[in-house]
Amino acid sequence: MSPGMNQKRSDHAQRPDLLAARERLPERLATELDRFERHLCWERGMSDHTVRAYVADVVSLLEQLVGDDEVEHGIEEIDIALLRAWLAAEHERGTSRSTLARRAASARAFTSWAHARGYLSGDPGPRLRIPRKQRQLPSVLRRDQAESVLRSSEAGSEQEDPVALRDHAVLELLYATGVRVSELCRLDRGDVDHESLVLRVVGKGDRQRAVPFGTPADRALRRWLDSGRSRLERSASGDALFLGARGGRLNPRSARRIVYESVGTVQDAARIGPHGLRHSAATHLLEGGADLRSVQELLGHATLSTTQLYTHVTVERLKAIHERTHPRS
Repeated sequence: MSPGMNQKRSDHAQRPDLLAARERLPERLATELDRFERHLCWERGMSDHTVRAYVADVVSLLEQLVGDDEVEHGIEEIDIALLRAWLAAEHERGTSRSTLARRAASARAFTSWAHARGYLSGDPGPRLRIPRKQRQLPSVLRRDQAESVLRSSEAGSEQEDPVALRDHAVLELLYATGVRVSELCRLDRGDVDHESLVLRVVGKGDRQRAVPFGTPADRALRRWLDSGRSRLERSASGDALFLGARGGRLNPRSARRIVYESVGTVQDAARIGPHGLRHSAATHLLEGGADLRSVQELLGHATLSTTQLYTHVTVERLKAIHERTHPRS
């Protein structure tokens, strides 16, 4: 097993229940699970978080396959009846609808891989009905609330404190571009084109996209790079665009804290983190007249249906305004 794979396995080991269940698997199944994990990491290019989730789900499925008896079992025994029984057992345990949907997606990915590798003569995955998620409308800031967050952070950066300069640049860039917090933290200085006002972003599945940003975000970035970054820079900083207080690359947890604390200062604002700013940016783009396809490309959504969620947000807000203000609502 490669060093990189060992690192990912150590990430999974952070969950003792998963590690114990994995260790209990027969050697043959454990080996095939390792191969599936490598497939997710290196061939499909999934994020560490997604790989952990998929592997955990498949461990649960293989536990269902093995059961309590001591008979040797193999992947070739997986069929639609086993998959349905596994999901039914998960449902009985009170697993949420969204988690059941992910479990089913993980199982389908596993059976598709097993069939392609010749472990399964047929693929039962497509026959497994994935429970529909109950999609909830995301919480978003109103435009005036977003402006208040950014004005407040800009005022806080006036003393040229490096952390305050960084925090303001983080907020401006998240709202200006709608990038994911993981994408923001992976940015290097070379990914910013100040002349064209465009970011080069690497998203899910290692897909690259160009994302424009405006003058306020550029101004905040320049102040951070000119007056703040060098004061936090250490030997471990590398070329990271944003740095933590100790000089390493800013991590998503710290970025989330920046957003939560900043939004928390605005009266009546929804409690949101970086993903809430992403939702807000998408909603405000659509309210301003942007078309769905453009917003899809900016956000890096693989399918248009994901972006269409934001049209429901704008409609619900319009309905609320209508009910509140129209004399015959």
